[in-house]
Amino acid sequence: MAALELSRVGPGAERFVVLGASNVSRGLARLTAALRARGPGPVDLFVAAGHGRGYGVNTRVAWRRLPSILASGLWRALDRERVERPAALVTDVGNELLYGLGVTAVAGAVRESAERLRDRGARVVITGLPLAGIAGVGGARYRLLRTLYVPGCLLSLAELKAAALWLDDELRAIAADIGATFVEQPGEWYGFDALHVRRPHLDTLWQCIGDAWDLPVAATRPQPSVREWAVLGSRAAEVRSLAGRSLHTRQPVVERAGLRVWMY
Repeated sequence: MAALELSRVGPGAERFVVLGASNVSRGLARLTAALRARGPGPVDLFVAAGHGRGYGVNTRVAWRRLPSILASGLWRALDRERVERPAALVTDVGNELLYGLGVTAVAGAVRESAERLRDRGARVVITGLPLAGIAGVGGARYRLLRTLYVPGCLLSLAELKAAALWLDDELRAIAADIGATFVEQPGEWYGFDALHVRRPHLDTLWQCIGDAWDLPVAATRPQPSVREWAVLGSRAAEVRSLAGRSLHTRQPVVERAGLRVWMY
């Protein structure tokens, strides 16, 4: 797939690495708008995300499969592009709990991801789990959500809530160990499913992350254009599988004056 509006960004670009899942994918246009509003220079953004994405396991949503974040081409790209001392985000942790992985395995994959970023001199931010939102989920709602999203999940609601508390503690420990900033996520940011940030609060999320990265304050509230929504929403990860067919997409998928975006 051809990149958009070819125009090489110079060596002075501010570089960002964002690891996550559905909230990153849903909020990507808002994120790029926020980054451009909070800095005077060009932006290079490396993203490993996608609905249902896992840090340590390959994942499938409907007919689409993605490699784990650890096994993705992101890390080769960071080396190839000589990305050092980026601002980095580790977020959307916990999908693997619903797939049957234990807390220790999930935390281990997140720790390795965070340590890889730290070893590149990154200013790492790690978000916690939306514990207040998870705590408010009752039995009937959980059965409905499990049926809709992960019908194969065998965890009881009590087991999931206990695992979420434990995993959040592990994320705090990882942040402390690598010198990252830990950001709590209020329950009111999240909607009915306690998984997805409400769209009005995606801007709030990116504002909090920008503050944690010590980015300059934006003069105006950033708003992505319809074109930006369409462009970013139509771009694909470097490697994915659709209905059993392996597909490869040339990176970066967006390349225009002031912005480049890589997706993995």
